[in-house]
Amino acid sequence: MKLRLKMTLGAMTLLALIFGICGSLLISASFDASLETERDSALGAYYSVQSTLQLANSLGSQMGLEDIVDTLSLLEKRGGDLWDGVLLRGERDPIYRSGLTPEERYTESGVCAVSLSGRGDPKLLQISGALTVNGEKLSLYLVRDISEVYALRDTQLSTYRRLLVLTVILGAAGSWLMAAFLTRPLSRLTYASRQIAAGELGSRADVRSGDEVEALSHEFNAMADRLEANIGELQENARRQTEFMGSFAHELKTPMTSIIGYADLIRRRMLSPEEEQEAANYIFSEGRRLESLSIKLLDLLMLKKRDFELTVASPAVIIAGVVRVMRPNLTKAGVTLRYRAAEGRCMLEPDLTKSLLINLIDNARKAMDNGGAIFIISEMTETGCAISVTDNGRGIPEKELARITEAFYRVDKSRSRAQGGVGLGLALCDEIARLHSGELKIRSVEGRGTSITATLNGGRA
Repeated sequence: MKLRLKMTLGAMTLLALIFGICGSLLISASFDASLETERDSALGAYYSVQSTLQLANSLGSQMGLEDIVDTLSLLEKRGGDLWDGVLLRGERDPIYRSGLTPEERYTESGVCAVSLSGRGDPKLLQISGALTVNGEKLSLYLVRDISEVYALRDTQLSTYRRLLVLTVILGAAGSWLMAAFLTRPLSRLTYASRQIAAGELGSRADVRSGDEVEALSHEFNAMADRLEANIGELQENARRQTEFMGSFAHELKTPMTSIIGYADLIRRRMLSPEEEQEAANYIFSEGRRLESLSIKLLDLLMLKKRDFELTVASPAVIIAGVVRVMRPNLTKAGVTLRYRAAEGRCMLEPDLTKSLLINLIDNARKAMDNGGAIFIISEMTETGCAISVTDNGRGIPEKELARITEAFYRVDKSRSRAQGGVGLGLALCDEIARLHSGELKIRSVEGRGTSITATLNGGRA
């Protein structure tokens, strides 16, 4: 059952209960008040007759039955609208009877009894009592027809039932319209959720009701934003994994094909000594490149799975050690290596920091064709340190910067492969920076050089 129908039925039920109970109570109260008015009127008439008879008896020395009958007849003519039947009965026989016949009941002297006959027609209100005249005990009965009171109640009930039916119908229509208005935002939310379930991740619920439903729609949209972002990230990760596997397979296929081919030629002794030496050199160089690839892949996997403990270290000391080791080979290649390191200590993983520097310097060297300069700058920050490696090489096209830290991604694949690169250096550097709660910031101008800054936020010592 839809919420709109539930709200309508609930409102109809509540309206019918409230209107029914209140209307019944009002009609009942009105009926009781009318009965009380009739009772008071009948009692007044009874006491008036009783008082007249007793007064006439006290004024006269002796009041006979004829006098009593004449008095009752006179009172009936004057106040006949106060009762519809009268009976005066002696101890044995009736003395005076007029109009409707009452139910004769025994009553004690001085006691006034009121009885109501609500069954059958007509509806009667009876007042009975006993009085003594000239030493004789008499019973006086007055009857009042109150059928009009019951008829009025029946008319009110009939009218009320019609009004109740009309009220429920109008209430149902109003409740349906109100429920439709109130549930319209929920319909929009439902539609948006169905769109998202169907794959339309950009669908959103535009609800402006100014109530809790609008707040719910904002939370729903925020959830949809996060869901779209997460799915986009999953799709991007899936794309990267696919490219990673393709690149990895390609990196293995080319050298392995050549290695197998040269090894088969050597095995068949189909090469001259010079060609055999060239084939052995190629097999050796490609084997070293595959070894480097496997080592870097293992390093990358270990970085993602291991928890490294940071220790107090000096970035200046680490940079000096790396420069001392790498400077000779760079000098032979016509590359000048200089550095400026600020003094200070922070929380680092020394071996990973060395690997970060080596890979950044090696990438800078590969960006130079005919020599150049590499400059290293380190600065202390409030949360650790920042190390920048700047070169004046070829630079990186702006459109390539967003993907430069992906595994196996290379701007110039043929040049990188010729230089021994496999596209894992910057991926390792990015992961090392993340382990230090930092990041890599890359700035490059094509044809002028590149600057890569690693912010390491492990904390100050």
